[in-house]
Amino acid sequence: MKDILQDVVAHTHALGFLALVKVTSEDATTSVDSMAEDRSVVLSAETHTPVAEFTGTFGMPNLDKLALHLKNPEYQKDAKIDVISADRNGETVPTHIHFENEAGDFQNDYRFMNKAIIEEKLKTLKMKAVPWNVTFQPSMAAIARMKLQSAAHSEEPTFNVSTHVTGGATDLVFSFGDAGTHAGNFVFEAGVEGTLAHTWSWPVAQVQSILNLSGDLTMSISDQGAMMISVDSGMVKYDYILPAQSK
Repeated sequence: MKDILQDVVAHTHALGFLALVKVTSEDATTSVDSMAEDRSVVLSAETHTPVAEFTGTFGMPNLDKLALHLKNPEYQKDAKIDVISADRNGETVPTHIHFENEAGDFQNDYRFMNKAIIEEKLKTLKMKAVPWNVTFQPSMAAIARMKLQSAAHSEEPTFNVSTHVTGGATDLVFSFGDAGTHAGNFVFEAGVEGTLAHTWSWPVAQVQSILNLSGDLTMSISDQGAMMISVDSGMVKYDYILPAQSK
């Protein structure tokens, strides 16, 4: 239980813009959904194997508090971390996580949000299916180069994405600024398959935070104005979808 909780917190709360998640668990799947308050990022995730302790639909609010419990030294060795359920209107539903240290003299309860409230606060977005024109696995070197370029243009909240064809090869180019400001660009991924007919903008901070996550990364970009960064942690596959923004 602790491992899956740490994984979810690391891929939501730790980003700084996903403070609330909805968990939906059925017989064969356990999914996790979230959305940034400004709607800049929509998360849809699914565990590789169902989490038996999670049943039905419930919310996990105040992820900062859950993160503190998971890091608490009292709960690092032989602690009891259990999902507690209760009967609600004839249905058994998870209500909270009980933390108890080995000695039993240090305890905390982290409360879930019930189904009605979480579904009101975090309505599941039905993202329109779009074709992904460019898909690739970003390298650590490319991510490091993006950090250098964004640091040089720290005043820019967004960056532009386009494809350039040179000598028969297509490069994916990230650019910062414009002709009226300090400007810079670099090849984020050389030799991609597919092209983009339009130039789109995305938020620097959110994209960089997601690219810094642990796991296998895949980036997909649609010419209809959407970016998806998939992160497979080994326990959960997280799909972060970012609608393009106006510069």
